[in-house]
Amino acid sequence: MSSLQLIALLIYGAFLLYAVKHIDFTHFARNKQQQHLIFGTAACLFVLWLFKAGIFEGLDVHFLGLSVLTLMLGFRNAIIASFIALLGANVTGYGTWENFGVNGLLGTILPIGTTYLFYMLSFHRIPRQLFVYIFVCAFFPAALSIALKTLSLGAFYYIEGTYTWDIVFDNYILLIPLLVFPEALLNGMAITLLVIYQPTWVYTFHDKFYLDN
Repeated sequence: MSSLQLIALLIYGAFLLYAVKHIDFTHFARNKQQQHLIFGTAACLFVLWLFKAGIFEGLDVHFLGLSVLTLMLGFRNAIIASFIALLGANVTGYGTWENFGVNGLLGTILPIGTTYLFYMLSFHRIPRQLFVYIFVCAFFPAALSIALKTLSLGAFYYIEGTYTWDIVFDNYILLIPLLVFPEALLNGMAITLLVIYQPTWVYTFHDKFYLDN
């Protein structure tokens, strides 16, 4: 394991420890809906991440689905659900165990943090309306998240010396324009359906803020 992989694993572990530390396990054991949401979304992510494409190992592209996950569960629970999904995906060959921390940090924490930052800024700085919630909290963060994830992961493989910049750029970075809109559309449509039909499943959505204003 290289120094970068070790650093990424330690940072990812710190985020995971922070998320687990703030869980009220007594409340969680009694709250069946929260259990179903966390494990259900983790299972959905696991399936979604299995549908990937790529020529070189590690330079794979797939939908993330982490913006809608963050809005549904909140920052800490999203970290836990994505960890479960990443663990299951790695068992089935999603990536190498040496890169588990890198994939966790750049592939989950970065998109989750980006989405939650957009949500917090929009909640406090922008008038709270349904369309603001859908586009500013889900659509745009999803597009930015997959772009940042692709750029940062590509940069990691280049810095590590795993691939040359030409390989990284031509087989990974160059695909960003093709990924951002589908990712944004997937998350935007998913959160729209959820706030209309199952708003109680969305932790960050409240009628009194976005509909009753």
